[in-house]
Amino acid sequence: MARILYGVHGSGHGHSIRALSVARRFPEHDFLFVSYGSGAAILRQEYPVVEVPGIETAYLKHRVAWGATLYRNCLVWWGCKQVVRRFLELMDRFQPEVAISDYESFLPQACLVVGLPCLSLDHEHVITCASHPVPVRQIPNYVLTAGVVRLLFSRATAYVVNSFFRPPIQANALPVKLLPSLMRESVAAREPREGDHVLAYQGFPTFPEFFPFLRNIRRPVVVYGFDRDHTEGNLRFKKNSEPGLLDDLASSSYVICGGGHTLISEALHYGKPIISFPIKGAFEQFLNAFYVQRLGYGRYFTGFRPSSRLIPAFEARLDHYRHQIRQGSFWGNQETFHLVDRFIRRKRLDL
Repeated sequence: MARILYGVHGSGHGHSIRALSVARRFPEHDFLFVSYGSGAAILRQEYPVVEVPGIETAYLKHRVAWGATLYRNCLVWWGCKQVVRRFLELMDRFQPEVAISDYESFLPQACLVVGLPCLSLDHEHVITCASHPVPVRQIPNYVLTAGVVRLLFSRATAYVVNSFFRPPIQANALPVKLLPSLMRESVAAREPREGDHVLAYQGFPTFPEFFPFLRNIRRPVVVYGFDRDHTEGNLRFKKNSEPGLLDDLASSSYVICGGGHTLISEALHYGKPIISFPIKGAFEQFLNAFYVQRLGYGRYFTGFRPSSRLIPAFEARLDHYRHQIRQGSFWGNQETFHLVDRFIRRKRLDL
């Protein structure tokens, strides 16, 4: 048995879901998680969690709230030495043999101080380990986001990146292994089938025209992410539930969602075409949506007033999208778990 200190980015659900997938796969080890926000709330349901402040992004009406984001993170960085000191004190008590970071900034810094091997396991480093042919208007956001990832999140010993798209690795990139997506094992327990309903999911506050857009769909739409249970016309809102969400996802006709990597990966694993509305200003979400369209898996839309004509045009190409998705490989669990096991045992990856 090994003692593993696991730092997890606290915004959204994707990071904590990925971390839970790892911990559930290795029940013989002793995991202690460090997180904050919704990440801490999700992890605490199954594992011990220590809450420590971390870097986060604030959202408002489906866009990054830059003022609130800068304010929150300036407060965190003002006390960064105290945060690192808390990690060092935690290490002294817990005596971890290795550490894992899912886009958490301070744990790798503390690991450098004491010489503790630290594995970075996330999706975000796909931004910096490869070059991406994004539209010209996205280049400033691309450069800014890549700079933040390099400056704040790139101090680990080794890097494993999970992604449904796998561009060629840059020659001068960090020591990194790029694998297909890491998903919760419960995804594999469901066989996909093509139903008539559409699955709509938003993990953050969305734009006002989102629901009118969904009402224009001439199919039942099952809506998750708003934690309520009622029906409005063709919209069937359901409370947040992992089994319910996966059942409705696996049996849907197609998916409408934001730009979050976790749900997109799960939808593609089930063979579902996607309409993605990435959060404005969140480059990682844009990049995911961009590759959905570039690889022929669906469409993305960056505006706040989607036309009702988008739906019939999209549905006319469903067979094409499904064909393209069948050419892909999205399940990276076995390879990822193999590398995590090797890192735990050897304290390195030898990539």
